[in-house]
Amino acid sequence: MRFMVMAIATKESEAGPPPKPEAFVAMQKYNEELIKAGVLLAAEGLTASSKGARVKFSGDQRVVIDGPFTETKELVAGFSIIQAKSMAEAIEWVKRAPNVSPTGEGQVEIRKLMDIEDFGDGFTPNEEIAKVKY
Repeated sequence: MRFMVMAIATKESEAGPPPKPEAFVAMQKYNEELIKAGVLLAAEGLTASSKGARVKFSGDQRVVIDGPFTETKELVAGFSIIQAKSMAEAIEWVKRAPNVSPTGEGQVEIRKLMDIEDFGDGFTPNEEIAKVKY
């Protein structure tokens, strides 16, 4: 099973300064551990929402909203995609991650990525997309 692990943004991460060098080193060490275990599939940080945009859909209309997204209570600051046998295993891997928050407070959300089987028997996948291996 694949899981998306999302680091929730904080006031500090939204302010835009890059993490301290020690934080980079700690995350690199953790990511290397995930790679050696064959767990890490992808990992990326995201820029602050002030550099982003949202597209709101309403019927046939599309409205572009430029960041920052101050009305939002939770934003994603970065993500990784890991492969684990279960949610419990994914949680155990995440619990091993270093706390790189300058304030010592942080939050991570873990969600299973949907596989073809999750769509049910009535779903017929696109043959070209079904060829993609994870």
